[in-house]
Amino acid sequence: MIHETNPEIGQWYRRMDKRERFEVVAVDEDAGIVEAQYFDGDIEEFELTDWFMLPIEAIAEPEDWTGPMDDIEPDDLGYTETELGTSDWDASQRALRMLQSEG
Repeated sequence: MIHETNPEIGQWYRRMDKRERFEVVAVDEDAGIVEAQYFDGDIEEFELTDWFMLPIEAIAEPEDWTGPMDDIEPDDLGYTETELGTSDWDASQRALRMLQSEG
């Protein structure tokens, strides 16, 4: 199967023959190497000439993109929920009222 999909760093792909997802993490055109990291963390290098023979398709980033990362905690992702107290809401309302009175 020949395709014309150029490897893009950060793009996720699916190998249709193995049903595995991977992300291109490096492309060295001088050396003719494409480096891919599978969802389970394994790394594989492809010759650039072999890349175009792979049965692949570009896919969206997986919802849980942390698969290849070791021991990542939800707090490390930077979007944990925080509780807002009454004073937090009051402060934002006061700031809004100040802006409205200035305009």
